[in-house]
Amino acid sequence: MTVKFPSKSIGRTVAVAVAGVVFSTALAAQRPSGAPPAPAVTPAAPTAPAAPVKGSPDVVAPTATVPIPPGYVIGAEDVLSIRYWKDTDLSTDVAVRPDGKISLQLLNDVEAAGLTPEQLRVRLMEQSKRYLEDPNITVIVKEIHSRKVFITGEVERAGPYPLTRSTTVLQLIALAGGLREYADGKNIVIVRTENGKSVTYRFNYRDVISRKNLDQNIELKPGDTVIVP
Repeated sequence: MTVKFPSKSIGRTVAVAVAGVVFSTALAAQRPSGAPPAPAVTPAAPTAPAAPVKGSPDVVAPTATVPIPPGYVIGAEDVLSIRYWKDTDLSTDVAVRPDGKISLQLLNDVEAAGLTPEQLRVRLMEQSKRYLEDPNITVIVKEIHSRKVFITGEVERAGPYPLTRSTTVLQLIALAGGLREYADGKNIVIVRTENGKSVTYRFNYRDVISRKNLDQNIELKPGDTVIVP
């Protein structure tokens, strides 16, 4: 018997359907009798790395550090990471208080301001020997807040800036977004405290950017204030 289709498109659709049925029947014939249908394959989800075991003496969480300027000494508001090797319960991150001390679980209050990180490490090791047989301590500076310089006046972003590396007057002005349109760049003043007294330094922005009198582009020190009239 011949079946006539009303259109060529319907004929092609039926032909494809018939071919699919024939192919499925052939596959079923090749599968052993009674065998279960092949399971669908689902991609395995990526496994997360195992979390460190809390309290394990050999696992220490990574600690971020900041660049330490030459001659850096610890000051108030700095954040330190104190790490006791194989004594993670004693390890902690601590901020230096306004009185210059830090509070630790084992040693209570310890003077930290005015010391380098290495000097503080030695002090902590000496004091910890009263409680631990062989203390091994690391002092890491995580955040520096005690070293600041200030810029005020006709700049885009006046305020305090952390002094974490060597910074000149011109660089600080750039960090502050540059001078405003009506700033008096010829009469910028740097105020600094030396030996308990305030001293001032002049800075001519126009000269420096013209590569004249470059010695006035001094390196700033903690506590300096740059005034842009």
